[in-house]
Amino acid sequence: MANVNTIKQPNQQTSTTKGRLSWLWSEYSVIIAFLVIFIAAAIMNPRFLDINNQLNILMQVSIIGIVALGMTVVMLSGGIDLSVGSVLVFVGVITVLALNATGSILVAILTALVVGSFAGFLNGLMVAKGRIASFIATLGMMAAARSIALYIAEGGSISGEVSSFTAIANSDLWIFDFPVIIFFAMTALVYILMHKTRFGRYVYALGSNEKAALLSAIRVDRVKMGVYTLVGLLVSVAAIIETSRLNSISSSSSGVQYELDAIAAVIIGGTRMTGGRGKIMGTFFGVLILGILNNMMNLMNVSPHLQGFVKGLIIIIAVVFQKRE
Repeated sequence: MANVNTIKQPNQQTSTTKGRLSWLWSEYSVIIAFLVIFIAAAIMNPRFLDINNQLNILMQVSIIGIVALGMTVVMLSGGIDLSVGSVLVFVGVITVLALNATGSILVAILTALVVGSFAGFLNGLMVAKGRIASFIATLGMMAAARSIALYIAEGGSISGEVSSFTAIANSDLWIFDFPVIIFFAMTALVYILMHKTRFGRYVYALGSNEKAALLSAIRVDRVKMGVYTLVGLLVSVAAIIETSRLNSISSSSSGVQYELDAIAAVIIGGTRMTGGRGKIMGTFFGVLILGILNNMMNLMNVSPHLQGFVKGLIIIIAVVFQKRE
């Protein structure tokens, strides 16, 4: 008996160690990846650790980070939103029109929030009530929103006439720019919404098994419309910051490929494409990883034409790791 116990104990210890490592990787893989990439970037280029460079990374990822928070919620519900970039530029154009017409920054901000939320609500209506696949519904919204923005701005840029509007994106508090502070605040709010409220639990339930959620008396259609409306609201916040930077917005170039960056950040952050599993903090670190990679490619003078290739490669690798788990 003594010999049997002696043989079993090492096997049990090995199994326990593997289990702990597996749990550690499953729960904190994105943070581990962030630390590895951060250290590698610091070793490859000493300029990376410069405080101004670090703050510059945070500033650059703030807008796409806010959009990615919304994309996380919709992907947790089992859907996807391809219209975020086009809705952003559409909201930006309407915001400038409201700003110039009234001269009031408050009215412009409220207009942006209403228009963005309504665009998201329409997406949710098509998905929940129209039974249209989210990929198709938001693809249609993507084309429509960009087209209207181009028509209003006559294919070019549209500028605001109230110069103080730029204070939103160009002011700072201590060492942090306002967009970074807004990004942190939005992350905290969406985290609380998804992990501490009934709505968040419903979204996870919907993404895990829609039929089970329906049988559990969850109003699936309302949750879906709420999810897409929330995405539209967050996109409108991003649009306000984007427009405020230069007090103008380009109907043709602003928001281009934002959906790709947002989806990349969400997938890198560990959220499943099939929904039901993922974390807001994972997306937060996914956004930072993308920001570091972009920054390193710029510091190493990598062609901007190849940066999209790198992002695509990272998405594929992240999905492969998800499938292995």
